Amino acid sequence: MKITFFSNFLNHHQLPFCKEMLNLIGNNFKFVATEKIPDERIKMGYEDMNSKYEFVVRAYENEKEAFRLGVESDIVIIGSSPKKYVNYRIKNKIGITFAYSERIFRSDGFKTSLKKLYYKYIKEKNQNGNYYLLCSSAFTSEDYNSIGLFNDRTLKWGYFPEVKEYKKIDSLIRNKEKNSIIWVGRFIELKHPEIVINVAKKLKNQKITFSIKMVGTGVLEEKIKDMIKLNDLDKCIAIEGAMTPKEVRKRMEKSRIFVFTSDRREGWGAVLNEAMNSGCAVIASHEIGSVPFLIDDNKNGLIYENGSEEELYNKIRMLLNNNALTEKLGVNAYKTMINLWNPKIAANRIIELSTSLINNKKILDYKNGPCSKAKNIKNDWYLNK
Repeated sequence: MKITFFSNFLNHHQLPFCKEMLNLIGNNFKFVATEKIPDERIKMGYEDMNSKYEFVVRAYENEKEAFRLGVESDIVIIGSSPKKYVNYRIKNKIGITFAYSERIFRSDGFKTSLKKLYYKYIKEKNQNGNYYLLCSSAFTSEDYNSIGLFNDRTLKWGYFPEVKEYKKIDSLIRNKEKNSIIWVGRFIELKHPEIVINVAKKLKNQKITFSIKMVGTGVLEEKIKDMIKLNDLDKCIAIEGAMTPKEVRKRMEKSRIFVFTSDRREGWGAVLNEAMNSGCAVIASHEIGSVPFLIDDNKNGLIYENGSEEELYNKIRMLLNNNALTEKLGVNAYKTMINLWNPKIAANRIIELSTSLINNKKILDYKNGPCSKAKNIKNDWYLNK
């Protein structure tokens, strides 16, 4: 079976899945990179993986080979990539094609114009039994199904960064820095770093002991630094700047609580995978794409209503005052990554599923995790659960 994965460029969130595919089917797996890695990513410490690995086909250097793989592969997964490479196979129902997508309606005003576009250009192309949707957001199925696309053919997916196995996870969690909190992301509007400062102000006013590390850079960085200074939080909050993925993981391994404050514009949020794998007790906004898939509220993490600083404050305070609960959530979060949401299981399941679809035209009935059926989840799901 020949499987080709099309995306913009290879990164550390995709590499572990690709390596698992290589372990399973060897040279029958290819990754097609349709663009060079941006200079901004290189400056942040990212590798140019397009040039590092032999299984990568660089479409911007060899477009003919990219088109060939788009037609001749038994299975194609196409994510952030021009659809021209798969138009012929979809139209002629060649093999199996998986669209790989985050949510498409990240704001209400965006939906009306896109509705017309999808009905006009895409609907007829994807209403066949050879075309399925891998949902890298819990809200993707609802978005597509709401305009008549991929009905009954939406599957849970996501991003699959490296999953580490620790010999003594209990020891790792117990030895984390006391009362430590970490936030990771770009300092931009959709990530809402200002919420962290507002909550920290409340914690300080209540004389609760804590320390926060904020990792990242961005256009709001100076504003956040000003807020820290204005509220006299310099001793409580450290801005750590840009870090390599390995450095971020080291910080997570030392932190007890991970706070994830993005709104609905956060497609997936692979930092959640990494924080859970690092044994952090996670508190995350309900509108983040990965949250309904990965977090079972009060069992392997905590969820709060997006934008509710009061609820976030109360849950952080609860964890700071309850070491046993914090450690339990961290252990369960780690087990979720080790036992279910990891690149090895994703690779095995996509091959099992593809084999079933080619031979029997049947979607396998996984109960949960990668390739299980994706239900339609609306934006207000947390309020109505």
